[in-house]
Amino acid sequence: MRILLVEDDPALSLGLVRALEREGWQVDLLADGEHAVAQGLIAQYNLAVLDLGLPRMDGMSVLRRWRAGGATLPVLLLTARDELADRVAGLNAGADDYLVKPFDLPELIARLRALKRRVHGRVTETLQLGELQLDVAHRELSYRGAPVRVSPREYALTEMLMQRAGKVVGKDAIVATLSSWESDFSENSVEVYVHRLRKRYAELGISIRTVRGFGYMMELSEPADPSHPADPPEPAGTSS
Repeated sequence: MRILLVEDDPALSLGLVRALEREGWQVDLLADGEHAVAQGLIAQYNLAVLDLGLPRMDGMSVLRRWRAGGATLPVLLLTARDELADRVAGLNAGADDYLVKPFDLPELIARLRALKRRVHGRVTETLQLGELQLDVAHRELSYRGAPVRVSPREYALTEMLMQRAGKVVGKDAIVATLSSWESDFSENSVEVYVHRLRKRYAELGISIRTVRGFGYMMELSEPADPSHPADPPEPAGTSS
């Protein structure tokens, strides 16, 4: 998941970036409203965390500009204002959720996960394809109950493909989601990661099919020898 974080408090923003990246999410950080307006309209993000008290342009104005410009990304507002009128104004301006400072990081993470589930129309934190299971809440991948260890980027790509199992996921969408300002992720990188995962999941009865000109599709396939069920793959390293 790629998140746009707009927060001008250096200490708070640093802590938030670290917490979100520990979840395996890609984070782009901005500290003023004017830059946030442009970035939210031109880049692809899964979610935005937007502070209301920003320099140059306040968060409420940023939010209104996003919605007026057609940006549909879910937005969680951060604010020190706890008045009912402020919460109502934020929601009416197009926010999807509202969190009052000071807050606990676990609550922020839980709210972002809930927004993500809502976007994908899911009520559960578990994805399953065949006997491959992905626990989104704990970021754990398993096959027949045994852990399948993958790198952070392999996990993120697996999650994207499993969320849309049986449907094509565009290569450009993968690049946009797995990239951040601090780390480039090209279409060539996508091909490398897909090749790795395709080899690993083939023995589990799962294929990643290339749909030329469009992207990739994850779906069930028959094991090479049904009389010899696949064992969980050997643990992989954790490098990205």
